[in-house]
Amino acid sequence: MPGDPHKLAAVVFDWAGTVVDFGSQAPMGAFVELFASQGVAIDIAEARVPMGLPKWQHIQALGRLPRVADAWHGVHGRALTDGDVDRLYALFTPMNLAAVPRHAGLIEGVPALMQGLRARGLKIGSTTGYNRKIMAVLAPLCARQGFEPDNLVCAGDVAENRPAPLGMYRCFLDLAVWPARRVVKVDDTVPGLLEGRHADCWTVAVVASGNEMGLTLAQWTALSEPERAARRQAATARLREARPDFFVDTVADLPAVLDEIEARLAAGGRPRD
Repeated sequence: MPGDPHKLAAVVFDWAGTVVDFGSQAPMGAFVELFASQGVAIDIAEARVPMGLPKWQHIQALGRLPRVADAWHGVHGRALTDGDVDRLYALFTPMNLAAVPRHAGLIEGVPALMQGLRARGLKIGSTTGYNRKIMAVLAPLCARQGFEPDNLVCAGDVAENRPAPLGMYRCFLDLAVWPARRVVKVDDTVPGLLEGRHADCWTVAVVASGNEMGLTLAQWTALSEPERAARRQAATARLREARPDFFVDTVADLPAVLDEIEARLAAGGRPRD
């Protein structure tokens, strides 16, 4: 039997940009370095465009951006192939591994949030576009700081990753939670939010600490309030593509959102009502 249908059962988090690595910095330099090693220059803004996808698909998507595709063809005399993506992915993983420890700080408020979720009796799940090899480095670093979810679904763990909902279905199984309306997905990218939306969960978009904002904590803190508002508006507009139910600056703002979701559940509400 399901638990109380009017109460939440679990919150499922993304990792980089959501609970760790403010601004999702770790993969960015690695993508730039990767394409530079093949004679193709890309910038950080281009590297961020497919963020949230598993990294193999991210590399493929970068190679299909019109400007990057033209540059690749100009250097290599042909379009990027899946075989090229396999080769680049093999090169990318150690580059990303080297960067991960430098950007492994939890986002402010995460340990207190975890304690609060446990006190509410909620299970804590997680999905990521990182593979198992990268998470074998990152997850222990986060655990020592206070983020240790009840499960972890990595790129490659299911037959089809984000934006498909299979990673969320794995969370349902791992955490033994249902129906989907008792679960919240928290993410900072469109593919990650769609992973939750396609599973019929509540979805919460993270704006300030996420990939769409793309700033370090120091850069975000240094902005004036009007600058923050303008950048927040631009990042929110991009995240609206996933039609999330709620927006927050960081996961530290999540408790009030969970209260509102439970109030809606108590009134018979569902995601996107």
